[in-house]
Amino acid sequence: MTFKAFSDYLLLEKNYSKLTLKAYVNDLEDFQLFMTSEFDADSIIDINYQQIRHWIVNLVESGISNRSINRKVSSLNTYYKFLIKTKSIEVNPLAKHKALKVSKKVQVPFSEVEMKQVLEALNSAKDFEGLRNRLIIELFYATGIRRIELVQLKISDVDLSNKTLKVLGKRNKERLIPLIDSILKTIEDYLQVRNNLETIVDNSHLFLTKKGVKIYETLVYRIINDYFSNVSTKVKRSPHILRHSFATHLLNQGANLNAVKELLGHSSLAATQVYTHNSIAELKKVYSNTHPRSKK
Repeated sequence: MTFKAFSDYLLLEKNYSKLTLKAYVNDLEDFQLFMTSEFDADSIIDINYQQIRHWIVNLVESGISNRSINRKVSSLNTYYKFLIKTKSIEVNPLAKHKALKVSKKVQVPFSEVEMKQVLEALNSAKDFEGLRNRLIIELFYATGIRRIELVQLKISDVDLSNKTLKVLGKRNKERLIPLIDSILKTIEDYLQVRNNLETIVDNSHLFLTKKGVKIYETLVYRIINDYFSNVSTKVKRSPHILRHSFATHLLNQGANLNAVKELLGHSSLAATQVYTHNSIAELKKVYSNTHPRSKK
């Protein structure tokens, strides 16, 4: 059984990215393999909820996190909704399914002091890798973009005259992010050394390796982890924590939640509200230190 019609639907009608598309199809293929192995099922179209439940229990017992299981079930649910839409089935077997409980992970952002220390350490960078790494960190902190969005940036996405950055987000949705003045000089310096690389294989993408090819996600993660390990004792030091720091620091300074939502490229405020717990903590501290009756 293939999922080409479903893939085409996600790509052409839902505008899902190719990475998301691949994840959905992989989930479906794994599910189909399990159903064939356990129930000798030729197709997953006629599977009932009890069989799906058996698959979920198997995933739990194999040690997969509830969050990952929920994502796999979500892929399956999207497929069954597609089958309903195309009149291939009449009832979605997952219609009454309730997601597994997931513990909320508190993401601790980098402090403003930690951000300042890392950027100061990179302030004197003049070579290609040093300037590239500085720009990567500055862009994450100044725009809040996702790691995959940074990797996919092209030179043409940067508009220095209008001080904006065009970002292609989830479901191929474009958004314009303003660039603060302090980052414009770093962009110009980086572009100069980038253009002077001995070998440039990829002429279009903004961030390259020293071999002249497009930068990749694991390298971006390693860059962030390496620099912040020098100033931070936090367990998690990733590009996502930089995105988290961007949102938290804006909210701490009184930024409007809806404005932060637009900058982050979230489709709903609910996703952005995850970042508010630290700003609330900051408000409590300010309130405690300044309210006339707090000292009594």
